[in-house]
Amino acid sequence: MWIPLLLEFQGSILGVEVDLPTKSYVTQLIGEQESKGIGKIARPEDGGFLKPHIFTLTIPQIDGGTNISIKLRWSQKLSYNAGRFSLTVPFCFPEYVTPAIKKISKKEKIELNVNSSVANGILCKAASHPLKEIRRHEGKFSFLYEAEIFKWSNTDFCFSYSVSSGNIFGGILLQSLYDYDQRDMFCIYLFPGSEKNRKVFKKEVVFVVDISESMQGRPLESTKSAISAALSKLSPEDSFNIIAFSNEAFQFSTSMELASKDAIERASAWISTKYTVGGSTNLFIPLRKAADMLSNTCDSIPMIFLVTDGSVKDERNICHWMQKRLTNQGVLSPSIHTFGIGSFCNHYFLRMLAMIGRGEYDAAFDLDSIEVQMNKLFSKGLSTVLTNITIDAFDDREEIEVYSSRIPDLSLESPLTIYGRYQGSFPDNLKVTGILGDLSSFTMDLKIQRAKDIPLDSVLARRQIDLLTAQAWFSENKRFEEEVAKLSIQTCNISEYTRMTLLEKNKMLKTLKHFGAWKKKGDPHIVVESELPEMILLQRLSVGFGDLIATAENIRPGSQEPELPEVAKIFIKTTSNYFGGICNRCCCMGCSRCCSKMNNQCATTLTQLCTALACIGCLHCCSQSCCPNQDD
Repeated sequence: MWIPLLLEFQGSILGVEVDLPTKSYVTQLIGEQESKGIGKIARPEDGGFLKPHIFTLTIPQIDGGTNISIKLRWSQKLSYNAGRFSLTVPFCFPEYVTPAIKKISKKEKIELNVNSSVANGILCKAASHPLKEIRRHEGKFSFLYEAEIFKWSNTDFCFSYSVSSGNIFGGILLQSLYDYDQRDMFCIYLFPGSEKNRKVFKKEVVFVVDISESMQGRPLESTKSAISAALSKLSPEDSFNIIAFSNEAFQFSTSMELASKDAIERASAWISTKYTVGGSTNLFIPLRKAADMLSNTCDSIPMIFLVTDGSVKDERNICHWMQKRLTNQGVLSPSIHTFGIGSFCNHYFLRMLAMIGRGEYDAAFDLDSIEVQMNKLFSKGLSTVLTNITIDAFDDREEIEVYSSRIPDLSLESPLTIYGRYQGSFPDNLKVTGILGDLSSFTMDLKIQRAKDIPLDSVLARRQIDLLTAQAWFSENKRFEEEVAKLSIQTCNISEYTRMTLLEKNKMLKTLKHFGAWKKKGDPHIVVESELPEMILLQRLSVGFGDLIATAENIRPGSQEPELPEVAKIFIKTTSNYFGGICNRCCCMGCSRCCSKMNNQCATTLTQLCTALACIGCLHCCSQSCCPNQDD
């Protein structure tokens, strides 16, 4: 039996459980060292990612007519666009994956719970199903949809809402934890507000674009389109330049150009004529040129956008050099936004470089999503409304650890989250300061709230693992690696330092006499699992730290993907429209828990939204289905 799980953009698989009459299967994460002692290794087609958004698992030897129970768990970013937060849950069941049953009445039920720390200002905008409000109390809302149906749903569940506030606002959430770290967790969130006339910064922008031979085709064409779109968003008082690089660097202009209509047209024509160049990839030279161009900025915000699909040998040296340079440059140092294409680039290097540069990191592992994701990254950076953000309580407090070494800027396109761990008592008063787009000072007091019903540790786990992995790579510190492994196993999130296994357990039928019990009525037998399950090591699911050989050989992203089985091709074709629709929405906010259950009589979806965490970008989902297998 082939089990596919369609993940929306940037989703992460957390676990799979399959229950059969005679066997059960469950996935489990273990440490890298422990995995070396496993003798049975699964083939690539037995489990893993067919595509970046499609996870599959093969369960062998299932007879037709067998009752199968499947439980899937995943985490997922939600979407944020124009001040509106949106949730999309797959609720569409194709005919060929549902049981062939008679046309009898079935019950479809969706329950939606919105749990917000914001007591007022929650505005429900739209829903795919007719939801009825059944409860509202102190920032908590409940909705219900029920219907008698004769055919399974062919519409995904969608819900969107906004938090009404014209000004920048935020708060602090605290959670007491009892885990390996022995410290509690905090999360500071800032929303840009809905003020459309809020002034954004005057900008000086340099686009640094990889044109090595591996970028040939869709990667480079998508990048050209995204840069042209970004140039069109610049104001006449903004200035820009473009540097294309391979083993050498090519500049659009010898100096920064004002974003006049003529300059933008010339730049669009220049980038459209750029073709891929063979040879090695040299990243340091174009980054140094970009930093030099922005070294004399005085009344605008400087920023660098880096796009690449490859790895280079001196990545740690680049990070050290940039860190030192930005520190010396002070307040007006450029923000650095990075974008990785495919799996051959070192995404942890790009994430670390963005962290050092107070910027954003994004990526596209699928060729179809390059332009959409790159447009979103460019829009975020170009719509900065608050920069040089500081939190006064973080100064000289050893008991507080912030996971991001530098606080990113706040954008109109995305809320901002700052989080970490603390020992002992958290400060009673926190003040956030920064510089607004009109160069005036910004100050705001933050209200502290206990996150009673919001599992910060689960919501932040994916992002925390990625940031800690980037720090582990950069510092080559084993302590960070061990911390990532512990967090990965505890939260069931895939990491570079853990491996996913499949536990296969046999079931045995025993009489109650074996357990010292006997019933005169009913079946005297009980099904128990064998004591020693067989452990199967799945293929590595993490992205890795780049591929220098593939970069040197200019291998194109996606060109070495294995041939897919026919059933996988059908599934990918069927879901391509759904994934395309997801990619056209901005993904950055939210925390929710979802549970979906389907059998012959009922389909239910349960969702919980935590509006206060809308900037965190995490959705935890659990889907369970029970149905008889129709295939031999």
